[in-house]
Amino acid sequence: MAASFSERLIMLTRRKMIQGMAAGAGAALGLPFLPEQLLASSARKETPKRIVFFMQNQGFDPATCIPEGMKRSGSLAKVKLPEPISPLEPYKERLHIINGLHGIHTSPSHSAFFGALGGYRGSDGVPPSAATIDYELSKVLPQTLLPHLCIGMDSIENMKTKPTIATLSASGAGQPIFMHSNPNHLYQMLYGGISTGDIRLQHEARFNLLNQIEKLAASKGRSLPTADQQRYGQFVNGFKDVNGLRDRLDSVADHLRKFAPKVDSRYTSPEYETDWHDALLDLGISSLTSGITNTLTIGSGRGEIFGAWKGLGIEQQGHNLGHMAQPGNPIWIKIRQYNSRMLVKIIEALESVPEGSSTMMDHTLIVYTSNNADKQHTSGANWPVMLLGNFDGSFKTGCFTQLDGKRPINSLYATLLHTAGVPCDHFNMNEKLARKFDTTTGPIQELLV
Repeated sequence: MAASFSERLIMLTRRKMIQGMAAGAGAALGLPFLPEQLLASSARKETPKRIVFFMQNQGFDPATCIPEGMKRSGSLAKVKLPEPISPLEPYKERLHIINGLHGIHTSPSHSAFFGALGGYRGSDGVPPSAATIDYELSKVLPQTLLPHLCIGMDSIENMKTKPTIATLSASGAGQPIFMHSNPNHLYQMLYGGISTGDIRLQHEARFNLLNQIEKLAASKGRSLPTADQQRYGQFVNGFKDVNGLRDRLDSVADHLRKFAPKVDSRYTSPEYETDWHDALLDLGISSLTSGITNTLTIGSGRGEIFGAWKGLGIEQQGHNLGHMAQPGNPIWIKIRQYNSRMLVKIIEALESVPEGSSTMMDHTLIVYTSNNADKQHTSGANWPVMLLGNFDGSFKTGCFTQLDGKRPINSLYATLLHTAGVPCDHFNMNEKLARKFDTTTGPIQELLV
């Protein structure tokens, strides 16, 4: 029986199922982290920074976020936010709307895929050519149990058939990081060790199996040709990281119980895909407030051209949504307002948690944009972005900044690294590319305090 299982394991590996699972997990988990560090940080009242990337597919038309009549940079204090982002009106003082970045070099078209957060050429089915900004930030921000968590929202059918998918984040060239799209699986991973009943049983069964796979993979890897052993060893290390995460989470179980979301019918019997979207958001928020992670990436549409929001009363889905003009469109108003309510939920949750002399939100930055620049069929000449929060006093807030269209999204990412304490002249751009697509070096000074 054991030999038969081993053979099936090798077949799965060759089909890249294990490769995807292990590589994605390994990239996301990062370096070893002692659980007591999480609790020690809390006890010392440290104020670590954290960041959230919210990527909406199908483009982000600037007319849906720039207040009417605003042509130049200025304060948002005396203007009314457009209807699509109206839920953010009470939080205008925390908002910074940016227009005039570009991503021409990423060739976004239907989507820039990994290039949206990587700042390089991306396309459907093309592996990442370098690490993305979310992963790079997760390395330099204060270490956590799970440095980087990615969640992806799509139609219920896609989330069930593809519970993980990699299209937006990467830890390096050819090293994609997987998004979690099934909230039941993600809950088991994060909180299975503190659960009871069926969730606990499923959690135990899953990790017992992963432990067996790790041992089998390690033993079988030794029999491979030398040229294949290093690559296969990456798969084994991925399983070690997954199993190690479980042990680390279990060791801080009492702490995590305070933050674990309540499992309800949305998880097991979703009526619409938005039930799972909401459950995934709750899990993402809890991973931030509990200190499990400091970097959260949310892919609404999962970086592709699909996506569905039937729970909002929208029957159209997928590619067709991208062919609809966004300004004044009741469908896109519903989708963008839903996104904005999600952003508000993140803000309110982080504001409710004291941190140092203020709250978690005071040391957090939320970056909202699209993996598709301003529209579905786009050249990438304009790439609107909204920031919420000031990253511990680094960014200006309550304002609109109109740039001249000569700086790329890479310069925004260099600015993020700068405010995280890592100076960067050009993120993922060599000198030749920088001369062609960027007019200066370093951070975008107009955005900084």
